[in-house]
Amino acid sequence: MLVSLIIRLATAGLTLLLAACVTEPAVLDGKYSYTGNTRLYNLQTWSLSGRLAISAPNDSWSANIEWRHQPNLEKIKLSGPLGQGAVLIELTGNAVKIDRGGGNVQTSNQPEQFINQQLGMSVPLQSLRYWALGVPESNRAYQATSDGFVQNGWLIAYKAMQQVNAEILPHKLSVSDTRVKLKLIIDQWGLHGKSS
Repeated sequence: MLVSLIIRLATAGLTLLLAACVTEPAVLDGKYSYTGNTRLYNLQTWSLSGRLAISAPNDSWSANIEWRHQPNLEKIKLSGPLGQGAVLIELTGNAVKIDRGGGNVQTSNQPEQFINQQLGMSVPLQSLRYWALGVPESNRAYQATSDGFVQNGWLIAYKAMQQVNAEILPHKLSVSDTRVKLKLIIDQWGLHGKSS
């Protein structure tokens, strides 16, 4: 009996000792860190799909979003449940085209102003191209916070991050100023270009 108990205790102790020697793989903690993300500025082509919600004092709406970034071209598709009410926004340099389907296409050479007029609220779409990747807009001042940064009057907060290939990219983020709050949940990333 005593020998059996000693053998069991020795086996349990050896098992615990071996378990302590096994190293666990690093796990993403989900917290934002700007450190090391600067190479994302060189990412030429990427895409994301997810969900977007925007609220302002007089209006709010939500949509599914598909965004494809290429050099000098942004294609953003917003749609309701089951693809209803799809709107395609294309930004090329200083020109914007909004296609609501059925031949209803509008263009402008003042992208931000035109998009804000169409949406009925101010949305920093050109800056959001950077913020979606988890980096401040290039060549503009910003102030770091514990979970993001403040830039051009907007507070960008990263609520959760996710690993995509070798990169750590946003999963949930919010962008807000005194009038508008935008929430973006990115369900899927596609990294098609090089970030050297």
